[in-house]
Amino acid sequence: MNAEVNAEQQVELSKTVKLQKSAKWRESLSVLMENKAAMAGGLIIVFYVLIATFAPLIAPYDPYKVDLANKLLTPSMEHWMGTDDKGRDILSRIIYGSRLSMGVGFAAVLFGAFFGIILGLIAGYYGKWTDTIIMRTMDVLLAFPGILLALAIVSALGPSLINVTIAVGIFSVPLFARIVRGSTLEVKRLEYIDAIRSLGANDITIIFKHIFPNILSPIIVQGTLRLATAILSAAGLSFLGLGAQPPSPEWGTMLSNGRDFIFSAPFMALFPGLAMSILVLGFNIFGDGLRDVFDPRMRK
Repeated sequence: MNAEVNAEQQVELSKTVKLQKSAKWRESLSVLMENKAAMAGGLIIVFYVLIATFAPLIAPYDPYKVDLANKLLTPSMEHWMGTDDKGRDILSRIIYGSRLSMGVGFAAVLFGAFFGIILGLIAGYYGKWTDTIIMRTMDVLLAFPGILLALAIVSALGPSLINVTIAVGIFSVPLFARIVRGSTLEVKRLEYIDAIRSLGANDITIIFKHIFPNILSPIIVQGTLRLATAILSAAGLSFLGLGAQPPSPEWGTMLSNGRDFIFSAPFMALFPGLAMSILVLGFNIFGDGLRDVFDPRMRK
C-alpha cells in the first residue's frame, strides 16, 4: 500500500515539474522571438542548412568537374563567383562545401556534448573522489589550447575529416563537462530532488529524468556557440592540410588552395572565407540571443 502511495506521489510530483518546465520553455521562446539579433542569426543558420540540404538542386555546376580551358575566370553571370585554378565553379564548391563544414561542426559538437554531459552529470551528482578524478582530467585537457590539442590528435591519427571531427570533439568535452557539472550541483540541491529520492527513485532516474532536463538551457547555449568554434577549428585544420584533402570542396581546403592565387585571383579565397564568416557570425549572434533568453540576469 505504501509503495502504491509513493508511486502516485512520485507521478504527481513529476507532472508538476513537467508543467513548470513547459511554461518556462514557452516563456523563453516568446522572449527569443522578440530578440531581433537572435532571429537574424537563426535565419542565417536556417539558410545555410537549406543550402546544404538541397545542394544538388541548387548548385549550377558539378563541384568536381575540371575545366582547364576556363580556369581562373573572374566572377560573371555564367560563374557568379568565378572559377578556381582547375576551372571548377567556386559557387558550386561553396554550396557543396557547406555540407562538409557544417557536418563536421555538428558531429564534433555532438561528440563533445555526449561525453561531456555524461562526465559532468556523474561528477556533479556523485561528487567526492569521482568528481575529483573527472574534473582534474578535464583540467588537464583545458590546459592545452584547443586548436593545438586538436592539431596533436590529428597529427597522431592522420589527416582526414573523421579524425578532425574526433579531434575537435575531444577538446569540446571539458567545456561541456564543466558547465554540466556546475548546473548539476545546483539542481541536485533543490527540494524536489530530495523529495523524489525519498520516494524511492534510483540514481539513474534522478539523473536522466529529473536533473538532465532541467540543465538543458546552458547546454543548448554552449552547443550553439561551440558550433562556430568547431567549424572554424575544422576549417583551420583543413587549411593546414590535416583535414579534408583535395579535391574536396571543404571551405578550409578551398582557402588553402586560394592563398596561392591571393594576388592574381583573390576571389578564390574571398568567397569561401566570406561564406564561413557569415555562418560563424550567425551561430554567434544566435547563441548570444539564447544566452540572453535562458539567463534572466542577461536580459535588458
